[in-house]
Amino acid sequence: MIKALIYLIIILVGLVVSPYLSWFNGYIYIAMGDYELETSLIFALLAAILFYAVLVLLEWCVVWTLNLLLSSRFLPEKWRRKAARKHTLLGALALAEEDWPMAEKAMAKGAEKGELPALNLLAAARAAQHQNDPEARDNYLVEAAKEPLAAKAVTTTRIRYLLQQGELIQARTQLDALNPTSKSKLPLLRLAVELYRAQQDWAAMKLLLPTIAKRNVLSNDECTQLNLQTNHALLTTAASNSEQELEKAWHWLSRSERKQANYIALYAEGIARYGRQTESLKLLMKQLKHEAYPEILNALTRVITPADLDARKQLFDLEKRYVDNADYQACIATIYDQSKEFRASKQWWEKVCNQAPSKQHWIALAEAQEHLGEQNSALQSYRKAAIF
Repeated sequence: MIKALIYLIIILVGLVVSPYLSWFNGYIYIAMGDYELETSLIFALLAAILFYAVLVLLEWCVVWTLNLLLSSRFLPEKWRRKAARKHTLLGALALAEEDWPMAEKAMAKGAEKGELPALNLLAAARAAQHQNDPEARDNYLVEAAKEPLAAKAVTTTRIRYLLQQGELIQARTQLDALNPTSKSKLPLLRLAVELYRAQQDWAAMKLLLPTIAKRNVLSNDECTQLNLQTNHALLTTAASNSEQELEKAWHWLSRSERKQANYIALYAEGIARYGRQTESLKLLMKQLKHEAYPEILNALTRVITPADLDARKQLFDLEKRYVDNADYQACIATIYDQSKEFRASKQWWEKVCNQAPSKQHWIALAEAQEHLGEQNSALQSYRKAAIF
């Protein structure tokens, strides 16, 4: 732009000055060896300007040619990158259509010269997983893991695929390497919940529950259900292992949880198994005096024995309070069955069937009637049970 401006100024100056120099032709004589050149001053100046213009044009042509030659050296690389973008697009479309063979092939090709090869490799691994090709899947993941920023994403993906294949031990090894904490990403925490549940590792689940609740990994209802399942499994497993494990699991519960009827019932059954019958019955009866929880009543039927006369008396004394409670009636009937007092149990099972009929209750009544020799009545009860 500056050169063109200079040329324009020179031309304008020439146009202005030329009328004044028209009378002055000048004279130039140039001798070079056997060659001689004679011309006017005006023509020499015009020739010099033309020569300079041609020289500048020649310079521009040389520079343009050199740039073209230098850039052409990278044309194959540009072509490969363009092809990689095309393969990536085809792979993405194949993923959307769930055409897994095509998706794997296209994404693998797009990774060679792609702008984000790790993404292509992860997509190819996903396609290989859907084709049940773990060897190819793992190869893609290994290549993708070479990108430092993609290392955690690759490990999370590998855990998900191992979990889907049922390879829980390998998945757990990978998960432990990432060490899920409150700062972990939500997908990793969800995988941890799924894996702990699959392995029934309720102790690890218990440690993770506060993080799950804090980070809103699950909905409130799902979190409550998971907490209930975890505590129930911990108490049940600990009760079957040892008294020390049971006490450890019991005190692992929060203070509010240790007041809930379902956990009290499990704990009471557990300590009764280790010879602490009196303590177990005392704990259950104390809870029953507040409210007739079904879990407490069911636990009583499994803990109390015909020899526990005091506990039986306390239970029978609550008849007026829970006379219309079907769970209480079923508990009393079951206790009479245990002591083979079938005439009394029959009366209670009749009350239960009138108030809350079910298949299980009709069968229990029929069995009591059979023990009393009332075959026709028992047959009728069995028929009513078959309806449910």
